[in-house]
Amino acid sequence: MVVALACSSISCTFTPFNRSNSVLACSGSNPDQRRRTVIFGSSLALASSLLASNQQSFPVESAIALEQLKEKEEELEDEEERNVNLFQKTSASVVYIEDIELPKTSSDESNVEENAKIEGTGSGFVWDKLGHIVTNYHVIAKLATDQSGLQRCKVSLVDAMGTRFTKDGKIVGLDPDNDLAVLKIETEGRELKPVALGTSSDLRVGQSCFAIGNPYGYENTLTIGVVSGLGREIPSPNGKSIREAIQTDADINSGNSGGPLLDSYGHTIGVNTATFTRKGTGMSSGVNFAIPIDTVVRTVPYLIVYGTAYRDRF
Repeated sequence: MVVALACSSISCTFTPFNRSNSVLACSGSNPDQRRRTVIFGSSLALASSLLASNQQSFPVESAIALEQLKEKEEELEDEEERNVNLFQKTSASVVYIEDIELPKTSSDESNVEENAKIEGTGSGFVWDKLGHIVTNYHVIAKLATDQSGLQRCKVSLVDAMGTRFTKDGKIVGLDPDNDLAVLKIETEGRELKPVALGTSSDLRVGQSCFAIGNPYGYENTLTIGVVSGLGREIPSPNGKSIREAIQTDADINSGNSGGPLLDSYGHTIGVNTATFTRKGTGMSSGVNFAIPIDTVVRTVPYLIVYGTAYRDRF
């Protein structure tokens, strides 16, 4: 097909478009007026190609971006779902501990506990179905050193059916050197849900960890972080050193002490125990510590059977 355009003095003829060798020639109506031939087929073909490419790339790039966004949303949803499932699976094993002091005198003995003063709160976790509860020594230190007979320890938890109840916690064993203590509650036929024990021997810096406890009395609070460091040394309540402590940035505030530190599978890898606080605020600075579960596993059976750690028996 040839298209001819008539001009006043110039005749322009367009030859059929060919990408490989396209030529637009403009010539005068006679040989004297022919001055030059402009060949720009390659440029025209390139421009046409780029235009077509842009028209095709925009929807492709948009589709890729949407697909990537969808994948990120699905990853986030999967991560959130894992966190939710982990909390639901493990929170029933975590207990809320209140350290209370009974009034010295009371005219109404039946309401003596209602008039009790709450002196502190903490956390713990169910060790076995017999009602043994593991916590920090410093959480129940006042009860451990009570000379007046007025100190009490209330343990609130849910059974395997999800029913919440509260019982007095009785001291079974103490290990101030490692800031550990074991309490015993009466289960009265209720089925308890013990924690799943993990190991701290193969932990790696950077892996995810989860802390469940009762900071400032807010029960069943979940905080998430990573293992920030291993093999730390922190002071125990009696001034000795707790070795091989786990450092984490998962928030551990007042009331979290004694609760479990968990890995991504819901296995207990430590007992939350201490934090560096911001000066003047009492808030966690992000440098928090847990007693490694391997130390707990070695110690707790002796506390249950003998009331003291193995090293203290002789």
